[in-house]
Amino acid sequence: MAKQRERGERRDRDDNKEELDERVIDITRVAKVVKGGRRFAFRTVVIVGDNKGRVGIGVGKSRGVPESIRKGSDAARKRMQKVSLSGTTIPHEIIAKHGGAVVMLRPASPGTGVIAGGSVRAVLEAAGVRDILSKSQGSNNMLNVALATLKALNELKNSDDLARMRGKEGSEVQPFWVERGKA
Repeated sequence: MAKQRERGERRDRDDNKEELDERVIDITRVAKVVKGGRRFAFRTVVIVGDNKGRVGIGVGKSRGVPESIRKGSDAARKRMQKVSLSGTTIPHEIIAKHGGAVVMLRPASPGTGVIAGGSVRAVLEAAGVRDILSKSQGSNNMLNVALATLKALNELKNSDDLARMRGKEGSEVQPFWVERGKA
């Protein structure tokens, strides 16, 4: 019976994998210099999200591309984190830096879409953000830009916490388009 239960649990894990949005944003050939010459491998950066506020980034490295993608995907699933969203956008503007990459994220009104490029777009869409403005500055290294975006999303505070910090009511802190929607 114990073996049957284990098999059932495996099926549940496979079901969870199917509902996640998985994107490979970068495949790079890297070299390790050894006594006999260079050993080449592939480094892949994979983003996994559930489109409902959870996202993770994983890096996989292997001699073959499929294996490195699998390793990156597994690492991303293990490192998934919850991010604070305000409807289809983010609660407030934020700037984050990782390495040489600087990413600025700004909330946008409904219908704007995801105004972002490259790995910033992949991270935001996997997290479930539908309306946002962004600007990537500094380094254009895909991994560093993706990590800077994830760092920015993790530093976000929800509207209620923001209002409490400022000593205001929750409705005063929300963007103007939220107020118009309620009136």
